[in-house]
Amino acid sequence: MRQESRICQNCKQEFRIEPEDFAFYEKIQVPPPTWCSECRMVRRMTWRNERALYHGICGATTKKVIAMFSPEKHFTIYERDYWWSDKWDQLVAGRAYDFSKPFFLQFRELFQATPLPNLANSNVVDSEYGNHNADMKNCYLTYASFHNENVAYSSGALNSRDSMDLLLVGENERCYENVLCGGLYNVHFSQDSDDSLDSFFLRACKDVKSCFACVNVRRKSYQIFNRQYSKEGYESEMKKIDLGSYKNLIEYRKQFADFSLRYPKRHATFLKCVDVAGDNIVASKNCQACFDIYGGVEDSKYVVHGTDLKDSYDGYGFGGWAELLYEGVDSGIKAARYKFTIFTHGCQDVEYVYGCHSSSHLFGCVGLRNKQYCILNKQYTREEYEKLVPRIIEHMNQMPYADKKDRIYGYGEFFPSELSPFAYNESIAQEYFPLTKKEVNEKGFEWGSPTERDYKVTVPASDLSDHIKDVNDGILKEVIGCADRGACNHQCTTAFKIIPDEFSFYKKFNFPLPRLCPNCRYYTRLSLRNPFRLWKRHCDCVGISSANKIYANQASHFHGSAPCPNEFETSYSPEKKDIVYCEACYKDEVS
Repeated sequence: MRQESRICQNCKQEFRIEPEDFAFYEKIQVPPPTWCSECRMVRRMTWRNERALYHGICGATTKKVIAMFSPEKHFTIYERDYWWSDKWDQLVAGRAYDFSKPFFLQFRELFQATPLPNLANSNVVDSEYGNHNADMKNCYLTYASFHNENVAYSSGALNSRDSMDLLLVGENERCYENVLCGGLYNVHFSQDSDDSLDSFFLRACKDVKSCFACVNVRRKSYQIFNRQYSKEGYESEMKKIDLGSYKNLIEYRKQFADFSLRYPKRHATFLKCVDVAGDNIVASKNCQACFDIYGGVEDSKYVVHGTDLKDSYDGYGFGGWAELLYEGVDSGIKAARYKFTIFTHGCQDVEYVYGCHSSSHLFGCVGLRNKQYCILNKQYTREEYEKLVPRIIEHMNQMPYADKKDRIYGYGEFFPSELSPFAYNESIAQEYFPLTKKEVNEKGFEWGSPTERDYKVTVPASDLSDHIKDVNDGILKEVIGCADRGACNHQCTTAFKIIPDEFSFYKKFNFPLPRLCPNCRYYTRLSLRNPFRLWKRHCDCVGISSANKIYANQASHFHGSAPCPNEFETSYSPEKKDIVYCEACYKDEVS
């Protein structure tokens, strides 16, 4: 069977193309990639902006809108409802294919001339400050989320309410500062924990109640730092813990982080899976190098954030009863046979398209709905379309696009990052693969300058009251300086305000005011999760303890007192201090 090693056109490192990869590429009729999987992922991510929002003007109604496109780029934007209406001609910017110019240059010209929706939201009520959201009510600065109410400063939240500062959670209620958690009520500062209530600082816990600073606990109540208390003893100890003080909160965060390193981590989180590699995968099979897979994904590879998907490669935000998708971002929903797509749903047989919906047989199109047999937004008959597309593909290879780093883009390459409407530090690439301004420029990406703001900081973070009990509603009038002051790569806004619902939340739960702006707080949460990358490692269990002798095993394992022979792929870097156990050893210790 065919197998090859190649040198990535971008990073110049070697990567392998396996036999099953060649079979997939042949099935969908594309050439094998010239970039390695990680470089392909970064390239796709440069085409998705979730968190950078701007003030803009609708090109049709002249209404002021919130938009994901910087005004400096001079795109024509329509407010979302108008863009989805039939009040404008979707083919107005259509043009004939020009065989004297590279395809990607023509696509960028079309993109520049076509009206774009200001945001990628659907059915949002009193939630205009957010992007890539659906079915939201009274949500603020929340992104890539679905079916939430009264949620603020969150990303990747699902079916949650009355909560703030969440990342990749489902069914959280009355919660604060949780990451990768599900089914929580009144739980705060927790990670990788499920089906629990009335607790603080949980890590990899399940079905617990009234616990504080616990790791790997199952079906327990009244524990503090994994030590069992009576109900009365627990309540007595909790009265001594005052998280309303910012100083105290920071100290407990540090204590818990150090405490967590004393316990083994599961090498990966899989639930009801068969033959998978990656992390955070649920109810799926034969998925390789996949992350954050929420169920129903089969025979797929290099997919991040996917659900209900079959036989697909290389996607971020892929799925929804979809199959045969390749190299896309935010694409799927009753879809089939996508190649090189962005923000595209409900289509079949489309290639190199952006923002197209409920259409079929499109090539190089932007913003079309309920159309078929279009190229560069120009309408063709079926016969004309089927004759012209092969000629264009041949032309893409004969006259490929070359970017400013002399990387070559023929047919089979995703859109060049330098043609993206978003700067690198506006896009999610900066979130998952952060770079400095110097590094961005060296790699040939664009660095976006921060938006000039007309406010004046009235209270530096360092001058805020330590305890929430000492703060009155006068804080609502203040402009607070972010403690990072822009000296970071976190899309820092340098300043922020406290909104009324947020202030009431802090008072109700006795939590101190934050010292960082919402973007910097988001990056802090993001740092708690593992990267979209895998390393081959040995199990850290060596019989009666972990290899570093910090953790003493509580149960006997299949390998007895000898080191565990198991190897695996994990998203825990060998450079980290975490104790990483294989599935069998972890289950023996945590049951």
